[in-house]
Amino acid sequence: MLGRIDHIGVATDDLDGAIALYEETLGMPVAHRETVESQGVEAVLLDVGDGHVELLRPLGADTPIGRYLKRKGPGLHHVAYAVEDIDGTLGKLKEAGIELIDSEARTGIRDSRVAFVHPKSTGGVLTEIVQPSEPHS
Repeated sequence: MLGRIDHIGVATDDLDGAIALYEETLGMPVAHRETVESQGVEAVLLDVGDGHVELLRPLGADTPIGRYLKRKGPGLHHVAYAVEDIDGTLGKLKEAGIELIDSEARTGIRDSRVAFVHPKSTGGVLTEIVQPSEPHS
C-alpha cells in the first residue's frame, strides 16, 4: 500500500541553523525551499539517498508545527511515505480502521497531495501519505 519513504519531517525553530547542520555538516544538499501558507510552515527539503529530510519552521506559534515545538521541542515530527494514488490509499486505510487526521488530501510542498494518519493508529508515529505532483529526485 505504501511506497518508499518520501521524507522524514523535522520540526525546528531555527531553520538557518538546521540547514547549516544538515547541508554543511552532514552533506545533504538543499533540493527545495518553500513557504506553505496553508500548513503554516516554511519547509526545506534536503536530499538524502532516494528521499529527503524536510525541515519545518512554523510561521507562528498557533500553527501545527508551532504548537508541536511548544509541547515537545525541536526534533522528529513525522515519517512520510510516497504513494501513487492517495485517494485510494486513504480509502484502504479507512476501511482497515486506521484513524485519519485528514480524510481528504490537501496541498503540500511542491504541489504534492498529502494527508496525515493519526499516531494512535501507527504506534505513536505521526505518518504522512504523499502523492508527489511529479517525479522528484
